[in-house]
Amino acid sequence: MFTGLIETLGTIQSVTPTEGATRITLQAPVSLTSRLKEGDSVAVSGVCLTALDIAEGIFSADLATETIARTSLSRLAPGHIVNLELPTPAGTPLGGHIVQGHVDATGTLLELTPLHPATPEHSDWQLRIRVPVALTRFIVEKGSITIEGISLTVAGLEVDVVTVAIIPHTYGATNLHALKAGAEVNLETDVLARYAEQMRLQSLAATGTLTEAGLIARGY
Repeated sequence: MFTGLIETLGTIQSVTPTEGATRITLQAPVSLTSRLKEGDSVAVSGVCLTALDIAEGIFSADLATETIARTSLSRLAPGHIVNLELPTPAGTPLGGHIVQGHVDATGTLLELTPLHPATPEHSDWQLRIRVPVALTRFIVEKGSITIEGISLTVAGLEVDVVTVAIIPHTYGATNLHALKAGAEVNLETDVLARYAEQMRLQSLAATGTLTEAGLIARGY
């Protein structure tokens, strides 16, 4: 489990399709790779991956077919900056929210605008993301959402556009400062919201208000 508090940044070195899984190789600070062991989990821009071929300042991971379909990782090019987080040890304070590293889908960055343009290095920012409509039932104002592995609070939701307030630290310490309008971003909705919605729909189905076909149509 992760919390969405980004530990450091890494850089994509290569993305290599193979006969099996696609392999990505990343450069990362030694302070992170020195704590990795073969088979450990690591979140790469919100995607839980298994660390392989670990060396000083570098590691690789394989992308399964599901990962390629759901996330942006296979479409990143060498030089792209990614967010990195190691799993949260049991008993550690939960600073963000419960993040599984199981990305639901990708969204599109519409804009990232400084609210104080005269001093952008000290400004807070407004982030607007277009999300798949199917995910909006799990998103509420002041609720949690994970964007590129970052635990963020929803400031507003208008149809399929999520607005988030970004503080200067988050802007500088994550890959948000390297993203441009139109970029794909990995999205993970709050797991508690997903369970709550599933239980609600199953309750409706049990009372006959919603049919089994209706559940299937909603992805259940």
